[in-house]
Amino acid sequence: MQVKRIVVLLLLGVLIGAMPFANAQESEIPLATIVNDEGGPVNVTGEVAYTSGFFTLGVDEPLIILEDQAGFVDRDRGFLMSEASQVIGKITSDFYTSPFTYSLDLPIEPAGSLRDVDQDGDSDTGVMIYAVAYWTNVWGDAFLEERDLYGGGWSAAYASTHIDQNPSSGYEVIGGKYIVYAPDDQQGFPSGFGEDDKLFTDDDPIVRLPAGYTLVDMDTDPFTFDRSKNPVIPLIEGEGAAQDDFSNLSYSEAFDEMIEMFRKNYAFTELKGIDWDEKKATFRPLFEEAEANEDYLAYVNAIRDFIWSIPDGHLFAPYDDTEFFNAISGGLGMSLRELDDGRVIVSYLLEDGPAEIAGIELKAEIVTLNGKPIDEAISENVPWSSPFSSNEVRRLQQLRYVIRFPLDSEVEVGYQNPGDSDVATVTMKTVEEFDSFRFSSFNIGLTGFENPVEFELLDNGYAYVKIYSFSDSERLTIQLWERMIQLLNDNGIPGLIIDMRQNGGGSGFLADQMAAYFFDEPLVLGNSATYDKSLDAFYSDPDVEQRYFLPPVNQRYNGVITVLIGPNCNSACEFFSYNMTLQDRAAIVGQYATGGLGGGQTTFAMPEGLVLQYSVSRPLDAEGNIIIEDTGVAPTVKVPVNEETVFAEGDVVLEAAIAYLDENAG
Repeated sequence: MQVKRIVVLLLLGVLIGAMPFANAQESEIPLATIVNDEGGPVNVTGEVAYTSGFFTLGVDEPLIILEDQAGFVDRDRGFLMSEASQVIGKITSDFYTSPFTYSLDLPIEPAGSLRDVDQDGDSDTGVMIYAVAYWTNVWGDAFLEERDLYGGGWSAAYASTHIDQNPSSGYEVIGGKYIVYAPDDQQGFPSGFGEDDKLFTDDDPIVRLPAGYTLVDMDTDPFTFDRSKNPVIPLIEGEGAAQDDFSNLSYSEAFDEMIEMFRKNYAFTELKGIDWDEKKATFRPLFEEAEANEDYLAYVNAIRDFIWSIPDGHLFAPYDDTEFFNAISGGLGMSLRELDDGRVIVSYLLEDGPAEIAGIELKAEIVTLNGKPIDEAISENVPWSSPFSSNEVRRLQQLRYVIRFPLDSEVEVGYQNPGDSDVATVTMKTVEEFDSFRFSSFNIGLTGFENPVEFELLDNGYAYVKIYSFSDSERLTIQLWERMIQLLNDNGIPGLIIDMRQNGGGSGFLADQMAAYFFDEPLVLGNSATYDKSLDAFYSDPDVEQRYFLPPVNQRYNGVITVLIGPNCNSACEFFSYNMTLQDRAAIVGQYATGGLGGGQTTFAMPEGLVLQYSVSRPLDAEGNIIIEDTGVAPTVKVPVNEETVFAEGDVVLEAAIAYLDENAG
């Protein structure tokens, strides 16, 4: 019996040995043709070239990582790569100089997500698929969490993959390089895109990979499978992120390209009623003349006048510093303010300045300027801080610039002093004084040494925080923000005042997620629409809605909040303020609305080293309506602009916020 049993087992062993270890269908998958077979990648190096003017904005902790591509395989835009799968590389040159270089060592046993992509219908072990990608770390430890990953998915730019940049495409991979890890030599992988030109779909041609790492080059047909030990993989900026560059063209050629770029990509053509053909007819002759005369200053002024003609405060116009200084260097020693009742009064008077010497008093009503009614003179003024999205902001800046002139100009002013029944007229000569100009600045009091977030406890028991920027160090910003939240909760602070009045904007995503610390629901905030070449229309991807990614419960603040706003709250500052209106989370306190700068920006290069920016995305609320642009965020607690508030000794907006907290915070 024992002998017979051994024979049977030996016979069974022969039979088993004759059987394939993989299933019959897999055994028929052809082996991939391998080039440079050195056993597979061990270390990857490369460079990252960037042209976007916003690439380094606010970045503290740039990372190069192995990016788990299971999200793309599944077409899951919310896929979160696990911390275990994140292999972090080293940046090996100056990050702030493009291109910078990187080095990334591959782990012996990676911990990514396995995906069966051989399309045979059977359940197999599958492979781990990685791209090399650039990210930044803001929240938490050294690894990327949901907020760092913008909610998940896969990279659309600055990765080893080439992505279809049309928003309606779902950001399909259309080329580039993958690093694929196969746990054994029986796993299939596509060798091409198939007839549908898509990856990881049923019609993919499949080959079998060797065990270990293989570099897959998807820019060849069929794909190239490379087992080099030390491959070089540059990261691709992508058309959607790359800056349009017209710098090598003539002035007129660059203008033509710029007009066509605006015509297709500018986000608010319809909203603002812009006729690009009319603008081309108006401004192209200025570029032609500057080109013919080789006149750099005329070229700069042509760009300036073109940009000023577009009512969008996100556009910054170049100008000649000498011309600017000459135009505004003469002052009268007074600043103006327009009251709610329509009167324009003197809000600041320089001691021994031309206005005071001429007999004009503080609070005097200005009636005429150089023979024109003051309203007409203000309305006709074109401020050097142009252009503007908001008519209200334009009016405030016109008030500031309408009484600036070249030095030694003669200016006739009609005025009525307090208590006088008659209008007097006086002619003054401007002098070189800037005190009155600084007094009317939106940035008065700023030194440039402010931290992005500064907070304190007021004597009344409320906390006060001022957010100066969403474009400063993002990691520092969040560390300060979370420190404040912790102190608020630890000390049971009943009310918080958030001062946004001198915040020029920055990262809209950062602004959104800082507001999330005051909510308990992952609210959908809205979306954005950008131009889609394939549709020849603006498109909003429903799979990438902006939303709150909530911080841990112990990092949320539930007290009563007021947000102080004004015309110098712009862009990302306005998104934060808008977010705080959701669910009536905060009272919005101010005398004026915010700046009305809602569009998402990109940069482009023009001749003579000029780099400009323009709006390419439309901000939408959860119902698909354009928000913020032109209108801004209006106060819900409106502080009047009258003689009492203009000449009050304290901060009337802050005092109104405190009064609101006294009434509502207990």
